Amino acid sequence: MNMSFNPVTTQTQNVQSQPLALREGQVFHGTITKLYPDQMAEVQVGQNKFVAKLETPLKAGDTHFFQVTSTAGQTELKVVTGPMAQSLTTQQQMNQLLQNMNLPQTKELQQVLSHFVKEQIPISREQLLTAEAWMKGLPEGVSKQDALAAIQRMADLKMPFTTQVFQALVQGAKTDGMHATIQHLMQQLQQTNMPNEQAKANLLNQLQTIIKPLDAETGGILLAKAVHTLSDANATMANRLQALTILKEAGILPQNASVSNWQGTQPTQTLPLTEQPVQAGQLVQQVMQAKPAESTQLIANVRTFIQQDALLTADQKAQLIQLVDRFSQLPQTKQTMEIFGKQVNEQLIKAYATIQDNRLFAQNEQGLSVKEQLLSLLRPGAEPDALLRNLVKVSVDSPQPQVQSMVVQAEAQVQNAVDSRAMEQAMKTVLKGLGVSYEAALHNKSGDIQQLAQSIKPQLLALLQDAQIPSALRESAEVLMARLNGMQLLSGDQGHQHQLVMQVPLDFFGKRMDATLQWNGRMNKDGKIDANFARVLFYLNMESLQETVIDMQVQNRIVTINIFNEDSQLAQLAEPLKQSLKTGLLDKEYQLSGLFIKQFDKKIQEKPIKSTNRETTQQKGVDIRI
Repeated sequence: MNMSFNPVTTQTQNVQSQPLALREGQVFHGTITKLYPDQMAEVQVGQNKFVAKLETPLKAGDTHFFQVTSTAGQTELKVVTGPMAQSLTTQQQMNQLLQNMNLPQTKELQQVLSHFVKEQIPISREQLLTAEAWMKGLPEGVSKQDALAAIQRMADLKMPFTTQVFQALVQGAKTDGMHATIQHLMQQLQQTNMPNEQAKANLLNQLQTIIKPLDAETGGILLAKAVHTLSDANATMANRLQALTILKEAGILPQNASVSNWQGTQPTQTLPLTEQPVQAGQLVQQVMQAKPAESTQLIANVRTFIQQDALLTADQKAQLIQLVDRFSQLPQTKQTMEIFGKQVNEQLIKAYATIQDNRLFAQNEQGLSVKEQLLSLLRPGAEPDALLRNLVKVSVDSPQPQVQSMVVQAEAQVQNAVDSRAMEQAMKTVLKGLGVSYEAALHNKSGDIQQLAQSIKPQLLALLQDAQIPSALRESAEVLMARLNGMQLLSGDQGHQHQLVMQVPLDFFGKRMDATLQWNGRMNKDGKIDANFARVLFYLNMESLQETVIDMQVQNRIVTINIFNEDSQLAQLAEPLKQSLKTGLLDKEYQLSGLFIKQFDKKIQEKPIKSTNRETTQQKGVDIRI
């Protein structure tokens, strides 16, 4: 059973509720409701009525196919077919129209025309021919119904009638297959020799980040375990050398590091003394490079940093403050500050490595995690996620049993620690890595431009500009690009109603899930989402539960959840989890009204979903009814 959704239906309805905007050359199906002098008439198209000038006199009440001949000054219409007799079938009417427009009577043209007549949407001759070509060459996995829905959206929302937009809409409306799309692109990249191998490696690394969003957390635990081993005087020299080797191969420690001097700080650009550093590595760098006149201020900065760091435990803070007090009473020479910086560095490394296991997804007020603080002490100024993911790769590839055991333990710890914060972090990692908001960030000049350039979307754009890449690689890249563009085209703002569509491929410990989130709600005057009223639909495709739809409706912070799945035992399995869900919602100041688990109703596949939100909306194309 394949799920599909029509995420822009609310937008379409808002467009259709506005006065009908006709363009020259368009054809539509309408009824003459009133006649006026000078061959003027009132014409009804769906729920819209307008006054136009007719080229030939007609009779009120007759239904015709009209073509717009002019919109300058006043709308002028030409009759394409005579009155539609009640005895004519829909097929006969379509054939008559196609014959009068000198168009071939192909099955695809008849399907497109029939759909637009049914939906009361004007369409031009050129658009019909373009749509026919699209219908004849549909991509694999795209149904004709999905294609017609995409073409309708393009016409309704006055989007450019281009192949790129069409592909983005049909690919963006899918609720599964994102993982397969990424994997196929990775395979094509690996099999292709490219002139710019560095660009190829960067794109492959970023794709790997997308499908393994928690690898950085696994790398954080591996880093902490390696540091523990190096710090443990009772560990065997062989184990300490293995730990040192993987940290050097991952690029975290310099190649000249040894078992005896691996904690030595690496020089990097430091902050001015007037700025309070947020990274532990920056703090140590300031201390190590201090001038005697700056010593008093820097010792005070160390004290403030320790007291305000929410990641450190109370005992660790007490031990570090004792160190600060001891050095504050000594003569403030350059040599004293270097020793002070070295000891602060060693104690902070030990402290962060100790708490990494228990504070896996925790962050301080500046948004820094334990692994980021630990890495800043070992490799100041480095990009943490890339190094930690590289550490995972190096460890997985290592032939040493001790290292393999560390990997197994690290993955198990991450799996046991996964909670709502972990899921939130994973989704943020995926969306950031995909580059969904790349254009918006560039337009608003927000975020690190260099970091933005490492996301998937700009790298795909650069790849597609290379005319020499093989056709198979280009096709794979275009499919993924279409899905990314589709998310943006299907999201939008219609007055106070806002819609957001996100496709998130997730991989947790070998379990893959394609998740599509569709949020409908409104924006407050300050431009932020109104969290009191919303409707969120989750379309999930999971290895164990297969297709699942979660419909969450929020009314004045009261939450009702309907879960649709074919597993008859799901209700029993979910029962013990209801209380934790209720508690979790209460923590966010929401109240759970009810959670209901139902099976799909396949008999009403084309029936709409009716929302109980403040703004009544209808969603077509979902094989469930709520």
